[in-house]
Amino acid sequence: MYNILAGLKEYFRRQEIVTDNVVFRLHYIFTTVLLIAFSLLVTATQYVGNPIQCINDNDIPIHVINTYCWISTTFTIPTSFMRSVGSEVPHPGIGAGLYESKDQKHYAYYQWVCFILFFQAILCYVPRWLWSAWEGGLMQTIVLGLNCGLKTVEERTVKKKILIDYLLVHIKQHNMYAIRYWFCEVLCLVNIIGQLYLMNRFTGGEFFSYGFKVLTFANADQEERFDPMVYVFPRVTKCTFHKFGSSGTISRHDSMCVLSQNIINEKTYIFLWFWFIIMATLLSMLIVYRAILLAVPRIRPMILHARNRFVPNDVINAISNKLEVGDWWILYMLGRNLEPLVYKEVVSELSKRIETNESNNA
Repeated sequence: MYNILAGLKEYFRRQEIVTDNVVFRLHYIFTTVLLIAFSLLVTATQYVGNPIQCINDNDIPIHVINTYCWISTTFTIPTSFMRSVGSEVPHPGIGAGLYESKDQKHYAYYQWVCFILFFQAILCYVPRWLWSAWEGGLMQTIVLGLNCGLKTVEERTVKKKILIDYLLVHIKQHNMYAIRYWFCEVLCLVNIIGQLYLMNRFTGGEFFSYGFKVLTFANADQEERFDPMVYVFPRVTKCTFHKFGSSGTISRHDSMCVLSQNIINEKTYIFLWFWFIIMATLLSMLIVYRAILLAVPRIRPMILHARNRFVPNDVINAISNKLEVGDWWILYMLGRNLEPLVYKEVVSELSKRIETNESNNA
């Protein structure tokens, strides 16, 4: 298990060329690795240990009961969760006697937790895969190694000229580059919200309020505490097994089953609840920021100047007014990849070349 999880560290390697945003990376790197790690952890405890152990007082072999109750559904009695443990019920959700099906809450999700988590990890990586296909290594190509300082003056001058020539030739042709990236950011938000609904549906409609209930439980008085994690992920459930008796009639056997697997599940999903709420908030703020960036062009020079304060304000204002949003985004991302002094020289020279071209065409 340690070796498997240690292999995930490759996803956290620092990027030499940055083509995205830190929130975007949190989505496709940290969240993806987190889900894969949880999936591996659940898989290890589910298929290596004993995820279920049932109590059986009859002549039925215990491994038969364990296997049957694991592959079929176990259940609790919701009305028994609020009763006093030890005096009215033996465990939360475990009532005595016969109950109709409508009074029972069945659980079968625990068999699918590892697969669902892995599927969620794949969904979190889709925006990154899509952006990588669309970006096509453009930023790495035009940076030309100017992100590291081990260059001679002659080599740096030649590469700066190539970069500036590219920007001049392809001016007003980068709108789709920016739109596609921002679409991937929106896709991240859609994915997070969609996965919140998926987990809510997967847990029987309990996930949305799960975190709030846990916080309430933590702050409640000891006498008034009711553990919501036991309700969503019960540790002890019931299982009914039918077989033919000695006279040929069908006999019913009730067993109590300890679901040790749910100790891992409850901690996994409470962590995911808080993390997905944080990601949904960050992504929503990012989308609002992008919308303001598109709707209010006058803030773009300020953002560009904040990226690199070596570039004079008049140069930033002049070039921002002459560029479309796609070209502005390319220039902004270059500021995240080029050395500050190289970036200042590129922006200043590009601004002069644009003004010269406009004067010649006038």
